[in-house]
Amino acid sequence: MKTYQVVLTKSYTVIVKANTKQQARHVVEFYTGDVKDISRIQDRKKYKFIIEGINCKMNEGLEVQKI
Repeated sequence: MKTYQVVLTKSYTVIVKANTKQQARHVVEFYTGDVKDISRIQDRKKYKFIIEGINCKMNEGLEVQKI
């Protein structure tokens, strides 16, 4: 099997209770971590792949709205 590095961009909506917009953005950026490999053994065998690691490369709040 060959090894590939893939740059993957995803966006999330996180609902958080905080005192200010700035605090909301900070805690969401700081306290949310990397995504985990959710593939099953059956998936890896059937499609012949292995996810060796997932690292967060960008974690920046883009928009904050009071709801």
